[in-house]
Amino acid sequence: MSLEIRTYKPTDLNYLYEICLKTGDSGKNATNIYKDPWLVGSFYAAPYAVIHPELTFILADNDMPVGYIIGTDNSENFYHRAEIIWFPELRKKYPLPEEEDTSPDARIIRLIHKGHIPKPELLSYPAHLHIDILPEGQGKGMGKKLIETFVHKLRELKVPALHLEVGKRNANAIQFYEKIGFKLIKEYEYSIAYGIILLN
Repeated sequence: MSLEIRTYKPTDLNYLYEICLKTGDSGKNATNIYKDPWLVGSFYAAPYAVIHPELTFILADNDMPVGYIIGTDNSENFYHRAEIIWFPELRKKYPLPEEEDTSPDARIIRLIHKGHIPKPELLSYPAHLHIDILPEGQGKGMGKKLIETFVHKLRELKVPALHLEVGKRNANAIQFYEKIGFKLIKEYEYSIAYGIILLN
């Protein structure tokens, strides 16, 4: 195994969908949860690589993606761009499900139609990230290195602060973020928002 962090290539996009799905159940494999294997990545992964390829970093094993860190330097701008260039085609592809449909697929489709709604308490932390690593890339300190790579890029861009949200069921991720210095911003019903100041 030869793990390295490298910049994103367009040929990585399908791997982002796959990694997002295989970590989509609070860090565990969600392949058996969703009928459509492209859905989760369509909301949580692919738009970041399309809109912000310069902020997409790949954890690769012999150049094969086994993890990624993705995000934006300005959440409000990202949400606006996603409404223009990403969500319209997806909404045509995935019509709103019936109200009685409570399946995991229907939940993601509703998120696609709802789009991103900025949370006032996170606006002073304009950047945000998502990080997912397959089991073969875990436990080797690469998660911390991915975040260091992302943070270094944000500091170059003079971004003042960064936030992320993590599901309450994902105990390992919560412990990891707290260990590397992220501070609690707000607790929601199903998730927790953490932040870190980048520029003093």
